[in-house]
Amino acid sequence: MCGRFSLNQTGEALAEAFHLQTVPQVVPRYNIAPTQSIAAVVATPEEPDPHFHGLRWGLIPSWAKDPAIGNRLINARAETVAEKPSFRAAFKRRRCLVLADGFYEWQAQADSQTKQPYYIFLKDHQPFAFAGLWEHWTDPTSGSELQTCVILTTTANELMAPIHDRMPVILPEEDYGLWLDPSYEQPQSLQGVLRPYESASMEYYPVSTVVNKPQNDSPECIEPL
Repeated sequence: MCGRFSLNQTGEALAEAFHLQTVPQVVPRYNIAPTQSIAAVVATPEEPDPHFHGLRWGLIPSWAKDPAIGNRLINARAETVAEKPSFRAAFKRRRCLVLADGFYEWQAQADSQTKQPYYIFLKDHQPFAFAGLWEHWTDPTSGSELQTCVILTTTANELMAPIHDRMPVILPEEDYGLWLDPSYEQPQSLQGVLRPYESASMEYYPVSTVVNKPQNDSPECIEPL
């Protein structure tokens, strides 16, 4: 799964990496947690050019009566996302790039009840994109609107397998266009890009359990032990 990640990049670096026409306003984040605001890139029929957009992590389906469902829907399995009622509409029409430069996973320790957190990133330290879905939800009482998202996961690659059996889907740059195209609705082709990222391009190291608390959002979270 993917329960925490980081994005410590300048707006200029993100604009270059994701071909944005305007430079987004961002602040360094080291411990992004569910229900918090995340940085994304979306394209819509009204605005077909990919553009920066803020979303809340934890997808609330448009039909949901209680927004608390979003607290649980932070990840969606790539293998079943096209069929699940919570995700299938967004999978067809509202796909996004969730921007990151690293993420965390916890490994169970055989001789302890505690879990060791690891920080996983690309060897070149460049920003990357998780495959995400986003959705509109309107409060039936107040009429206020939330725009929320979920991160897709797949089977772990060779690097990740010793830590966890799942990992977030990291999209290669050549798949950005297809994934973002709101007019493309072929589930077989879309699911074809939801594969484990190549191990040779990734690294990880253990970090402090300071990352366990979402309120800790500082460079200490990504410092190697």
